[in-house]
Amino acid sequence: MADARVAIVTGSSSGIGAATALELARRGWRVVVNHTKSAQAAAEVAEQCAEAIVVQGDVAQDADCRRLVQAAIERWGRLDALVNNAGTTKFVAQADLDGLSAADFQRIFAVNVVGAFQMCRAAAQALRAARGAVVNISSVASRNAVGSSLAYAASKAALNTVSMSLARVLAPEVRVNVVAPGFVETPWMADGYGDEGYERAREAYARLAPLGSVAQPHDVAETIAWLIEGAGQVSGQILYVDGGMHIVPPRRA
Repeated sequence: MADARVAIVTGSSSGIGAATALELARRGWRVVVNHTKSAQAAAEVAEQCAEAIVVQGDVAQDADCRRLVQAAIERWGRLDALVNNAGTTKFVAQADLDGLSAADFQRIFAVNVVGAFQMCRAAAQALRAARGAVVNISSVASRNAVGSSLAYAASKAALNTVSMSLARVLAPEVRVNVVAPGFVETPWMADGYGDEGYERAREAYARLAPLGSVAQPHDVAETIAWLIEGAGQVSGQILYVDGGMHIVPPRRA
C-alpha cells in the first residue's frame, strides 16, 4: 500500500463523517479521522479502518486546520482528498427569530463556512500536488431554507458559494464539489430534535420527499466516495442526496 491515497474527513467520529471514513478505508484509502471532543468514538472509527490516525482539532481554529493537514503529510507524505464534514447548528424553529443571537450565527458560520475554507486553504498545496479532490458537506437546507435553524440554512448556502469559488481558483489541479444531504438518520439529528421530535421530523420528511424515505449515512458516504474517486470531469457541482426533497416547494415554517 505504498501508493495508497490519503484523505482527511473532518467531523468523522460519528454519522456521515464516520461512514465516509469507513467507506474510503474499505476502498483502500488511508484516513485521518478528526474529532473535536469525541476522542473515544473517533478511536473506534479508526480501529475499523485498515490504516488511520486520529487527530483532534476544531476546524474553526486555523491552527488546528493546519495541524490536521500536517499530520497527514508527516504520516504518509501526501494528501489526495479532503471531506469537509464538520458542522454545527442550533435547533431553533424557523419562526422563532428571538431564538438566535448574533453569537449563534457567528459560531455556526465559524465552523460551517470559515472552517471549511480554512481546511481547503491549509490543504491546497498538498491537494494540488496530488491532483486531488474536495467534497464539502452542505444541506438541502441551503436551497429550501428550512432545517434545524435559519442560521444553519444560511451557513450552508454560504458554503455552497464558497465551494463554487474554490472550484474555480483551485482548478485545474483540484476538483471541488458539494454533497447536500437531506434528513439523514444520525445521532446528531436524534440529539438535536430529542426522541419525540426526531421521530416526528423523520416521518414528516419521508412523507414529503418524492422517494418516500430518509437517507442513511452510508448513502451519503457512497456519493462522497464517487465524487472523489470516479468523477474526474465533475467540479463545481452541488449533488443533493435528499430523496428528491430539493424539488419540493417548502412549506411555511
